[in-house]
Amino acid sequence: MNIIEKIIASHSDKAKVVPGDIVDIKIDARVARDFGGPNVVKNIEKYGLDIDDVSKTFFTFDTNPTGSDQKYAANQQLIRIFARRHGIKVFDINNGIGTHTMINKGLAWPGSTTVTTDSHANIFGAIGAFGQGMGDKDIAAAFHTGKVWFKVPKSVKIIFVGEKPANVTAKDLVLNLLHQFGANTLLGYAVEFYGHAVDNLTLDQRITIASMGTEMGVIILLFPPDEKIMNYCRKRSGSKLKKIEADVNAHYDKEFVIDLSNFVPMVSRPGKPHDTVNIQEAKQVKIDSSFIGSCTNGRIEDMQAVAKVLKGRKVAPGVVLKIVPATDDVWQKCLDNGIMKIFKDAGALVSNAGCAGCAAGQVGQNGPGEITISTGNRNFPGKQGKGSVYLASPASVAASALAGRITTEDDIPDKPAVFDHLQRTEELYKATQKHLEHRQNPTYVEGRIWLILIDDIDTDMIYHNRYLQITDLEKMGQYIFDNLRGYKDFSKKVKKGDIVVTGKNFGAGSSRQQAVDGFKTLGVQAILAESFGAIYERNAINAALPILTYDSLESIRLDNGNVIGINFKTGEIVNKSKNLSTTVGPFYEVQMEIYRNGGLF
Repeated sequence: MNIIEKIIASHSDKAKVVPGDIVDIKIDARVARDFGGPNVVKNIEKYGLDIDDVSKTFFTFDTNPTGSDQKYAANQQLIRIFARRHGIKVFDINNGIGTHTMINKGLAWPGSTTVTTDSHANIFGAIGAFGQGMGDKDIAAAFHTGKVWFKVPKSVKIIFVGEKPANVTAKDLVLNLLHQFGANTLLGYAVEFYGHAVDNLTLDQRITIASMGTEMGVIILLFPPDEKIMNYCRKRSGSKLKKIEADVNAHYDKEFVIDLSNFVPMVSRPGKPHDTVNIQEAKQVKIDSSFIGSCTNGRIEDMQAVAKVLKGRKVAPGVVLKIVPATDDVWQKCLDNGIMKIFKDAGALVSNAGCAGCAAGQVGQNGPGEITISTGNRNFPGKQGKGSVYLASPASVAASALAGRITTEDDIPDKPAVFDHLQRTEELYKATQKHLEHRQNPTYVEGRIWLILIDDIDTDMIYHNRYLQITDLEKMGQYIFDNLRGYKDFSKKVKKGDIVVTGKNFGAGSSRQQAVDGFKTLGVQAILAESFGAIYERNAINAALPILTYDSLESIRLDNGNVIGINFKTGEIVNKSKNLSTTVGPFYEVQMEIYRNGGLF
């Protein structure tokens, strides 16, 4: 048997397996992340499942360790509570990428099996272990039974000959493989690597290559572990591990001999990781940003390579360089060895350890039209943001950040490329130059009221900060009062022309304009309050959203749903439903001027 077959057989009730066999595999480590993990929990609770062995069961929080997203924060807390109840170990947001943690902590070792909700779990091939990313149902079943069913794959043997050029990194090596095999030539195969060049690869280099097996479409890229890998894993696991090797007469469906001396530094062009070309073909591409990190290139050797390029230099004007170490251990080594200072002196932004750019909402995302060069493993449209992403080695990304354009570490210009003065786009030009025909807003309105007599409704209750990235006015209204208890469905029930009547200090808190503009989007005609937060009052007036203050409305006996009329000039308010009237403070002169003008501008 070859390596994958030996691992599967040793974890099943079979003495021998062949491709096509479907067997139940015992899983040494069953892992769920903060991505996918909440659904694992829900499946377990929905079906009343227990946990097979908590000592082999783990959660890893790596997709959003910054805690910057409300939904991730809620999911992480859901998992923490579940884990406490069952005694499951959580590697929390201060830890780093889960697959790396499993290797570093000795929870995965040569010949072992691991499944996780991470699609790059085949990274364990770097140490000669079985690793698979699976869906939440599979992982929930693994938590419960300690096993998963699996179909034994066919295997491919790749033998490397020749000497790897000095300027070709591990990332370049796997990009060259992607260039040769694409995303589907080896689809569904387990691949084993052999040759003198493979024997010389470090653990960090093996991890870089193994982590992109997913992009090649393979089940796993397996490195037979050498003595250095074995000793590392023995130390980390505290066990006397036996080296796993393929039999001399092991069968492979295909074999390839590849000459490494022909390999060159590469980049993947935006859209497809396997659309790789010699980096020379992309050298003049001007970049906006650069990203170094991910499970592919966030190890200490990657950070050292970047520091070597950045030392004593500055990132090009207008270019953003973001660096995210893979684990907290790598982060600490960067701090202890002075690498962190090199990063900061160069002008880089360094975040805490985690997946970063691959996970939406994290450091490494880019915006529309932004051109990024990244050490990540994927550059599918929308994966790392709405811009275009090139993939390259850490050294090439660092060099490009200094040059302001895509380049290599041996071709960093004395003067970086700078941005030309950018002319306004046609759309922006039209928007700013268009003559605004302001209608004369009415000074008397009538509408149905929402009686929300709550004091100190702050802007987070009105429009929560998790929606602040939204810039389209038309999309803001749906989130009004989303965070106010009892009024989450306000945006669904409110009608155009409605009026809000509320208590003291309405709009306290932050300066966010969205808490005003959202009401306008919904068609709310006016807001009456005993008082307004100072910033909110200015924002509302400048946006021509009618607001008025009152001392008391008791005399007109308002009930929820009454129709009232308001005269902004005189301050007269009439409860049309009960034919009662009173007077409140009218618009003052500047408020009326801005309102009649349709807004401050």
